[in-house]
Amino acid sequence: MLPLVQFVHRPGLVDLSWGHPRPALLPVEEWAQASAAALRGYGSSALTYGFAAGPGPLVQWLAARLRVPAEEFFVSAGASQALELLCAVLVSRDDTVLVDAPTYHLALRILGDHAGSVVPVPDLDQLDAAVAELRAAGRRVPLLYLVPTYGNPTGASLRGRAELVAAARRLGLTIVEDDTYRELSFTGEPPVALYDLAGSAGPVVRIGSFAKSVAPGLRLGWVNAPPALITQLVERGYVFSGGGVNHATALAMAEFGASGAYDAHLARVRTAYAAQRDALVSALRADAPGLTFEVPGGGWFVWVRLPAGRDAEALLPGAEECGVSYVPGTRFGGDPAYLRLSFSMLDRATLEDGARRLAAAMARRPPRS
Repeated sequence: MLPLVQFVHRPGLVDLSWGHPRPALLPVEEWAQASAAALRGYGSSALTYGFAAGPGPLVQWLAARLRVPAEEFFVSAGASQALELLCAVLVSRDDTVLVDAPTYHLALRILGDHAGSVVPVPDLDQLDAAVAELRAAGRRVPLLYLVPTYGNPTGASLRGRAELVAAARRLGLTIVEDDTYRELSFTGEPPVALYDLAGSAGPVVRIGSFAKSVAPGLRLGWVNAPPALITQLVERGYVFSGGGVNHATALAMAEFGASGAYDAHLARVRTAYAAQRDALVSALRADAPGLTFEVPGGGWFVWVRLPAGRDAEALLPGAEECGVSYVPGTRFGGDPAYLRLSFSMLDRATLEDGARRLAAAMARRPPRS
């Protein structure tokens, strides 16, 4: 039988590397009801070519929820496709694009498909100097990509947001704000979006997604951008030839949102993911006290620093021998002493077991001399 899903189960392994939802939290029945309601309500219009920028019902619901004008939306087939389309419009092969560091490792592949080079900026307070140095060397630097809210991999949220927006405006730089984790806030309201700070004429383009808040299998997200950029996306040949890129799913999402099912589901998963975070954090503190980390206020990840002299990449084979896996920090452009643990996919008991196995792996392998 050919594979059905992306996740590859390895028997006997507590795999803390996958940023995937917990299967029991996916809204299977609620989504079936929303899909049926969309088909009943829109009939054949749900199954034909959709409006290129996205169907009105979903755009109107999103616009009201996010307090963003409807003309500043483009409905995409997920965040990755949104980034791909934005790169096709904003980036040329000889360009240099900037990223925060550490950052979402798979976005680096998308950016690298379009730009001549991808350069990390570990300290965004030094953005002016980094851009000046590159431009002095003759490089065109059009774009900065970052995940500023409950980021992947760190779980942290960016400070100095207004200053960063001002710097981008001063430098003529477009910030692509990957806002994928915004709805998974465990501590009240998340930080203000860079897009909201900048305003519709500002230097920020936002990517949103339902992959984490509802389900990644929907392949449904959106772009917020000034109307002129939305028009450029709509007029891409790929979009123009087929209309809305995920029309039927978008209409089902509009029904899911307008019915109240989305808010009910979101409340449930926030509570569940916060409890899973707490389970992993408590277990790490109890069983692996040599690790240091900040408790994330949202999202799916804990960014962990190993004790002095330890290397996450070097530790990984021994960790897997002990039955636990993770993603080394170097995969995200981070320090070798760091690793990313995902608490999203596993239940409390399994997360606690994973922490114990990680502690056992650390005890087996001494620090480098």
